[in-house]
Amino acid sequence: MNPSRWRLPRGSRLPRAFSAVLVSAATALAFGAPDPRADFLRLIDRPRVPLAAEADRVTSAEDGEEFRFSYATDSTQRVPGILLKPTGRETRLPVVIALHGTGGSKQSMLPLMHRLAARGFLAVAIDGRYHGERTRSGRGSAEYQDAILRAWHGAPEHPFFFDSVWDVGRLIDYLISRPDVDPDRIGVYGVSKGGIEAYLAAATDLRIAAAVPCIAVESFRWADDHDSWHSRIGTIQSAFDAAAKESGIERPDGAFLHRFYDRVAPGLDGEFDGPAMVPLIAPRPLLTINGDSDPRTPMPGLQECLANVRKAYHQEGADDRLLVRIQEKTGHRVNPDSEQVAVDWFVRWLRPPEISASAGR
Repeated sequence: MNPSRWRLPRGSRLPRAFSAVLVSAATALAFGAPDPRADFLRLIDRPRVPLAAEADRVTSAEDGEEFRFSYATDSTQRVPGILLKPTGRETRLPVVIALHGTGGSKQSMLPLMHRLAARGFLAVAIDGRYHGERTRSGRGSAEYQDAILRAWHGAPEHPFFFDSVWDVGRLIDYLISRPDVDPDRIGVYGVSKGGIEAYLAAATDLRIAAAVPCIAVESFRWADDHDSWHSRIGTIQSAFDAAAKESGIERPDGAFLHRFYDRVAPGLDGEFDGPAMVPLIAPRPLLTINGDSDPRTPMPGLQECLANVRKAYHQEGADDRLLVRIQEKTGHRVNPDSEQVAVDWFVRWLRPPEISASAGR
């Protein structure tokens, strides 16, 4: 039996403690088996510090109570977040974590969070690394790009996707410590950058019970090899251009891109690429949303990834837990009807308490 694989029988419970997340990884390492989950957890691991969580209610409205909170994710960083709780709910509730894209912030996820709260979820959003309140300016992505360039120079951090996955794991540590959270019903939703972080988090943290990565699932390696990477790298263009200039390269190609990834996010187009990581979510419920004309997730690379995902779900006897949604005539965006499908997906699998038949529609 491959220790990196596991089966979630219907109705069974997911592990609650963060240490349980590392069990299959440690087993695989002990037997010397190649395991991208184990390798990724080892890459992002760092000394744990007390959460030292703080939370305050900010507003109370008809559809819910809004809390601002923060927690220590490591020895140098605190993560600010927003939690929206449905009004009048005192029982343990399912949670959906919403992750924003490049240049966004936790506030940009509030419209979705209100829709989720209206359906009975606790909705949570945090600022990604070097975004929102985790910047001096409070907006944009300039400091994020600066941090990626520092990683290129050898700084001991991975702000391009990977460090935020650690932050999500620590967020779950915080959430399961709350008396209003059901630790067995935690979902994650992400858009673009946040979608990549969502599938990496779901692949490596078994406490995530359902995932919806949007405009994110792809094969970075396929894009490298087929000169289809320019749109994705455009989200961090200034950091990439600076790295190329320092290397004396006027026209970066796929080979240089691989070198760039190898420093700022090792394995992103290899061991930790979509075709390797997304299948690790099986057999937990997974909805993927992509645009058929999205240059950041080219269809051939997406289909290469999805072939592995479908195989994994079929082998687990969990075909009904996988839904692939391709938005027609759509680029790099999530359409309103797709967002509604995502909300319904979480309702189906995380089973929030009924609030009203029309709520959130």
